[in-house]
Amino acid sequence: MNKVAVFGNAGGGKSTLSKRLAEITGLPMVALDLLKYQPGGDEVPHEEYKAAHDRLLQQNQWIIDGYGSWDTVWERLEVADTLVYVDMPVLQHYWWVTKRFLKGFFVPPENWPKNSPLLRGTLTSYRTVWLCNQKLTPKYREYVNKARENRRVYHLQSPKQVKQFYQMVERELAK
Repeated sequence: MNKVAVFGNAGGGKSTLSKRLAEITGLPMVALDLLKYQPGGDEVPHEEYKAAHDRLLQQNQWIIDGYGSWDTVWERLEVADTLVYVDMPVLQHYWWVTKRFLKGFFVPPENWPKNSPLLRGTLTSYRTVWLCNQKLTPKYREYVNKARENRRVYHLQSPKQVKQFYQMVERELAK
């Protein structure tokens, strides 16, 4: 476990999982939203994001949290030796986006660019949850089923499975 891609729908707990996994393993964690968006929430030019993403993939160790863009997600999944697919029920994603919005009035959302507009980001997340569930989730599920042949794949579908995943990683590292 040296190159870990954490991916899935919006509001599924990817950032929380990535942060905890980095604490457990000592691997460096990178949140793609911080590469893809400037402070204030505007996107960086795609070429700039892509170059930073490509440099990141060349490193020997990482945990990469997030989606990024259509062209980079598949590159990242191919390079990763470990895939962690966070695939909660869609209503769970909506609830967690709502919870993040409400908490955001008091504490900025984790791994969001500084000064990102909370309402705009939340509305985008709601739309993303729906679109991802309709279009990308089936592709992700198909991909992880095939990837099991040659990589470590963790398809996490409940908060309980996330806790079990942490425990499993801690046990493996203790050996």
